[in-house]
Amino acid sequence: MSSDIVVIGGGMAGARLARQLPGATVIGEETHAPYNRVLLAEVLAGRYGPEVAALPSAEVRRGVRVVRIDRADRVVQCDDGSVVPYSTLVLATGSNPVLPPLRGLPARELPDGVHPFRTMDDCLALDAAVREGTRAVVIGGGLLGVSAARALAARGARVVLAQQGERLMERQLDPAASALLRDHIEALGVEVHTECRVRGLHSDNGGAVRAVELADGYELAAEIVVLACGVRPRVGLAQAAGLDVRRGIVVDDQLRTSDPHIRAVGDCAEHNGTVYGLAGPALEQADVLAALLKDAPATDTPTGTPSEAPGTGTGTARPGTAAGAAPQPGPPEARPPASDDIGTGTGISTGTGTAPRYTGTRALTRLTLTGHGHGHSPLDLATFGETTPLPGDDVVRLTDATRGAYRKVVVRGDRLIGGILLGDLGAVGELARTWEGDEPLPSSPLSHLLGGS
Repeated sequence: MSSDIVVIGGGMAGARLARQLPGATVIGEETHAPYNRVLLAEVLAGRYGPEVAALPSAEVRRGVRVVRIDRADRVVQCDDGSVVPYSTLVLATGSNPVLPPLRGLPARELPDGVHPFRTMDDCLALDAAVREGTRAVVIGGGLLGVSAARALAARGARVVLAQQGERLMERQLDPAASALLRDHIEALGVEVHTECRVRGLHSDNGGAVRAVELADGYELAAEIVVLACGVRPRVGLAQAAGLDVRRGIVVDDQLRTSDPHIRAVGDCAEHNGTVYGLAGPALEQADVLAALLKDAPATDTPTGTPSEAPGTGTGTARPGTAAGAAPQPGPPEARPPASDDIGTGTGISTGTGTAPRYTGTRALTRLTLTGHGHGHSPLDLATFGETTPLPGDDVVRLTDATRGAYRKVVVRGDRLIGGILLGDLGAVGELARTWEGDEPLPSSPLSHLLGGS
């Protein structure tokens, strides 16, 4: 059946499928061979060359964009004029960076010096533009913005990080952990502004950006501006084809869309009301779908529209996935990510005589901030689950100011429901496995928290 499978998207999920389904046709817009986007910040920082981010070889038609899906004839039409038939179509179209509504920021063409930070081309464009002393402003203080700011600082740029929210990585970190992260970023030479709304951009007569204007009228001089304001699922093809789309392309536990001949995986897919936008879930979804398509048609009989049955996320933890502070030898895909969210569970549920199902991913956010220059050490952080307690929850914290380490776990009854670890990840593997497996905690949560020391 692989010869009848067409995959739209040559990113991490599409490449994963291609390696498991020989003969499938994978169509990708990018001209680069598939790569691990988790490593882009390390490439920009100069720690790795672009070749290190390359994924194991996969057959992809590069530089080709699909412009239309014809569901009646089961073909896709491409911008090079080709028409590709399919029996099963997989949408792995990924996501686009969000471009904020700023004055001086055209919707279609960015001014010179203004860069998103999502693809290898974005990374290489920034690499070509940055020099020692370059004035750079990063807009957005989430995971991507922090990674980009650190990478530019490692290259010697004079970096300002502008975050509209109250603190850095506010979706993942509590105020105490965010304050420690800010201290580390500022020690690298990054000037951090929180509760700072950017109003617009100013360009010179040649069209190159020269300044970022804040809401209070203050201007930050800039030769480079990086937009790190989040991502949005790419669902245009699916919408035009009449598929069920909410925030993402709606899929069931077998990754089926509202058309039983079309599946979706990765950043563009919405499963059980969740759009992950993370590398780990994308790879897990690709693995489930590959297993399903290999088994087809015997165990993969289309049943129509996606079911609304909730996923339970009961996959077992992968030993060692969450541990390890620095990339190790071996293929890049197998190395611990330098910055991104990774899944701690397989997201696969199977039973005797039944088809595999994707039941959701419990994602663990992991970031390594590599030090540069004299006296700067790396900083590791990891977060998982619910880190904001509800009334009645138990919270255990440990702060080691000398070592710059912080640990916090949230316990509900006898279950671990979330945690933050910064600076010392010795316990993260055990904590992540306990959380993923929904196991009862030992009688003393504090000793469990300290188990990795």
